[in-house]
Amino acid sequence: MSVCGREKCAFKRKPYPPGVHGKAFRRAGSEFGVQLAEKQKLKFLYGLRERQFRNYVQGALKQKDAGTSDAIINALESRLDNAVYRLGFSPTRAAARQVVNHGHVLVNGKRVNIPSYRLKIGDEVKLREASKQKGPFANLEILIKKAAPPSWLELDRVLYAGKMMAPPSGEGLGKGYNMNAIVEYYSR
Repeated sequence: MSVCGREKCAFKRKPYPPGVHGKAFRRAGSEFGVQLAEKQKLKFLYGLRERQFRNYVQGALKQKDAGTSDAIINALESRLDNAVYRLGFSPTRAAARQVVNHGHVLVNGKRVNIPSYRLKIGDEVKLREASKQKGPFANLEILIKKAAPPSWLELDRVLYAGKMMAPPSGEGLGKGYNMNAIVEYYSR
């Protein structure tokens, strides 16, 4: 639940569900319910289906070298559609997914149209020259000026290109997610 900053915000005036029974409905929720809600939040943030998300989590559970939550973040953040979003080439992750699907993105000079393509350290993500005049990139200069990519991505604002410099970290993900609950959900 996102809370707006103004004093007239509906969440501040009425911090309970709508309806006649809204005030009486405030239950803490079961452990399973909390785990499910955390999983759904992260899954919807990245625009993934259940099987895709489950495969990322199960792959992270199998890794021995890194912590499970770090491995999940690493897998989700190193997706091509997420990198296009983080570099500022599109306003949302859904738009970034569409940009990649339509073939507007080059990875190391080759056209890639798979949003779940996993970037490696040193990979260069660039927009096709022919695509820069197309509809999704009408306001690209404004988006690039506002873009603040995370520390693991390097952005070239002139060439509209970016490079993965280090393994992704969860710095831009926010603190609103309980990764332990997600791991416990899939560990049952």
